[in-house]
Amino acid sequence: MGVARICIDFRLALTLDDGWEVVLEAPAQLSSGSLLTNPGLPLTPEAQDVAAALPLFGAKVLSAVAFKSGDLRMVFDSGMHLNCSADPSFEAWQISGPRGWHFVAQPGGDLAVWSPTAACLTRRFWRGGRLYMRRRPAGGGSGRASLVCVLVV
Repeated sequence: MGVARICIDFRLALTLDDGWEVVLEAPAQLSSGSLLTNPGLPLTPEAQDVAAALPLFGAKVLSAVAFKSGDLRMVFDSGMHLNCSADPSFEAWQISGPRGWHFVAQPGGDLAVWSPTAACLTRRFWRGGRLYMRRRPAGGGSGRASLVCVLVV
């Protein structure tokens, strides 16, 4: 999954090339390397202060983690990390995808998840207290599946 489009209005929207969209409405941090040594650059979608996110165009998403606290962490193949915390008053971010997947950071720090229909080519499985969701390879073969999202519960 790569970032195919970046849209800026009062939000920062990253459209991925396989039908997923990540929309940030709350302030976020874009960093590389360790967060302990590099806190990153602030992104403020409401003020259209998101120029630091433009290098994400074309970057591949290695992982996206939606925490039950409403926090979001994305890691890109460029070494960049995007972190968005839940907001106490409004929905900080949302991710929507093909076939009905929808994740929303609820006000006050909770996570809402809408799952797809039974016909979806997505499987869910538990490992180590986490719900992993993987998209099956095209044609239903046994090839390598790409990581869509990890929901920590």
